[in-house]
Amino acid sequence: MLLGIDVGGTHTDAVVISLEGGVRILASCKVPTRHDALLSSVTEALETILGQVDPAGVTRLNLSTTLSTNAIVQGRTEDVGVLVSAGPGIDPHNFMPCRNFHVIDGSIDHRGNEVRALSPRQLSDAVDACRANEVRVYAAVSKFSTRNPRHENAIRRAVLQCREEADCEYADFVTSGHQLGGALNFPRRVATAYFNCAVWRLYNHFATAVERALADMGLGHVKVNMLKADGGTMPLTRSRRMPVQSIFSGPAASVMGIIALTDIFHDSVILDIGGTTTDIAVFADGAPLIEREGIAIGSHPTLVPALKVLSIGIGGDSVISVSEASGTVRVGPNRLGPSVCLGGGQPALTDALNATGACAVGDTAASRAALEALAAAHSMDATALARAAVDYATKTIHNATRDLVDEINSKPVYTIHELLEDKRVVPKKVYLMGGPANALKMPLFERFQLSTEVPAHSGVANAIGAALTRTTWELELFADTQRHVLFIPSLSYRENIPTSYGQRDAEKDAMNQLAMQLDSMGVFLRPEDAQITHSSSFTMVEDMEQVGRNIRVKSQVRPGVVATIREG
Repeated sequence: MLLGIDVGGTHTDAVVISLEGGVRILASCKVPTRHDALLSSVTEALETILGQVDPAGVTRLNLSTTLSTNAIVQGRTEDVGVLVSAGPGIDPHNFMPCRNFHVIDGSIDHRGNEVRALSPRQLSDAVDACRANEVRVYAAVSKFSTRNPRHENAIRRAVLQCREEADCEYADFVTSGHQLGGALNFPRRVATAYFNCAVWRLYNHFATAVERALADMGLGHVKVNMLKADGGTMPLTRSRRMPVQSIFSGPAASVMGIIALTDIFHDSVILDIGGTTTDIAVFADGAPLIEREGIAIGSHPTLVPALKVLSIGIGGDSVISVSEASGTVRVGPNRLGPSVCLGGGQPALTDALNATGACAVGDTAASRAALEALAAAHSMDATALARAAVDYATKTIHNATRDLVDEINSKPVYTIHELLEDKRVVPKKVYLMGGPANALKMPLFERFQLSTEVPAHSGVANAIGAALTRTTWELELFADTQRHVLFIPSLSYRENIPTSYGQRDAEKDAMNQLAMQLDSMGVFLRPEDAQITHSSSFTMVEDMEQVGRNIRVKSQVRPGVVATIREG
């Protein structure tokens, strides 16, 4: 049995799915998400769901958590020492992510040749300055480390050596930029390494607590994976060194959930309407879109691959307000606890849906009383107020979706499978998920004027997506036949190659290394799940003669689900 848990903004959902004799949902549950104690939400969901099935039958837990995202949004991250070597070109201070930021003289060129060695004095001074500020996690990034990580390795050694000489644990963790992927984007690499360190300790405390909780429940045998922003999973043990990959995993669970529940063939809009936000995704020719360069965290673009999802502050618990000046009714973006019908203090969108008769959640009489009080305070009719709130919510969702589609159509369209040349996305259908989905189906149909569907089990679709999502991984291989060097940055793997080494050799080696990497995680790679996403070879010429080839190959296990659920 597969267990999936999605920690959302309002609720933590859990499902248990059996793959024997057909794909079946054996149990599901919802518990409140306590953002000040996420582990307690996970534990409560585990205890509730395992009370409905035999825990001994669970073999895998896939978990989606908002922990890292919340830490960044709420400013609860740790101070990081970011030590970089850039060489000539743009001033790295233009994209410094924190105050403990130090630039060390030294450079490596685009071929991986060391042009100038690192300054030992500057490096030592930078480490001492970070230590004086009680920094305990470090990011080591050099501009062309994906070609040669020598400078990053030197920075790492300097940090760890200082810890040994000081005989104290002031340096607990170092992120090396070359292990984040092979793309040549120095600003993105700096930001990614920074955020990876900033949430490292908090995330690892959470991961340890999850393992202990499972052991206490007799589930120490269960394989645990964390959902990533790209719509895949990674083993919990691997995620401990790469917690940045778990950022924005919730929206990814939405997309994978709809893939698990519905066959999508056309351009479509996916709306996951939760208690706090609505996540908007767009499918092109039946496939979800991806942020090709990497997701942005705040104002900092990163190298974290992610499905393209837009989140807006409209949800079932979004507060209803009325402008004193104009009398305009608004919904969100704030959430001040649950809706009145569920014990909250201020009327929210779910209360408005109760009042219009679109649903009957909780104490419907309390919803009507709260709306009547709000309407009376502004000399309005309560029913008109409720309808205006629903209208505002659907209009906001529709406008945000239209803006997202316009943005998508202004650039090349990349799905999780391929680049769609000259593609213009024109949605033909809307799929709804989340608690308020059925109640908003007709209002959203009237707004979008498109076929609108709410799949079965849509209320726990995120947890279903988490449970069924397969492990993904990617790597980039670089080969320089003039220097006789093959390098895979994310694995810190290097070997010598002959002059005759060619592009097909590189593609074969990239796929073999990908399979070996997954095998080390206990994941069997089916050939049809892997693909070469980029392959190029350039002739290098010096003094009018060919001196070698520069080869780059990128391979990946594409996002997907291990099984689908089709009902009706």
